[in-house]
Amino acid sequence: MPSRPSSSQRYNGGAIALHWLIAALIIGGFYIGWIMTDIPGFTPTKLKYFSWHKWIGVTVFVLAMIRVLWRATHRAPPLDDATPAWQRAAAHLVHGVLYLLMLAIPLSGYFYSSAAGIQVVYLGVVPLPTIIGPDQALKAMLRTVHVLLNYTLLTLVAMHVLAALKHQFVDRDGLLARMVPFVK
Repeated sequence: MPSRPSSSQRYNGGAIALHWLIAALIIGGFYIGWIMTDIPGFTPTKLKYFSWHKWIGVTVFVLAMIRVLWRATHRAPPLDDATPAWQRAAAHLVHGVLYLLMLAIPLSGYFYSSAAGIQVVYLGVVPLPTIIGPDQALKAMLRTVHVLLNYTLLTLVAMHVLAALKHQFVDRDGLLARMVPFVK
């Protein structure tokens, strides 16, 4: 069994913290989105969940921008030389699409709110500019886009997690230890 990756083969603490913080926020945002859309009518609880969902989306967008900037200035730790070329290509493709979705999903939600005529007020304090005026047709299209992008993200995250678990428990190549500090 391979040993734990060296520090040059691991992500640094900042990248690890951003990864897990963004992951937790995405899970929370997806969960709240799932719950809030099942609440019938227009209740105070539903309004509260919509606000939380939007705040999480804005936070994910900002942290994802930081993550993209970090990634543009820092090389990812190299994959093991034994990793097949198709797995390297798949990993790069999935990571690229994950970054894209972490930016596109909050933007689609923001534009959806704008087209619905609802201003996003971050944390109930910072009003974000309204870029799109109310437009019912655009609202319906953006809602569909937002939902489809979220389910695409859910699918890719599931693939990402399954691939990480495969590397940990089937391949036993230490890949998971690059991003999880307590895994050997």
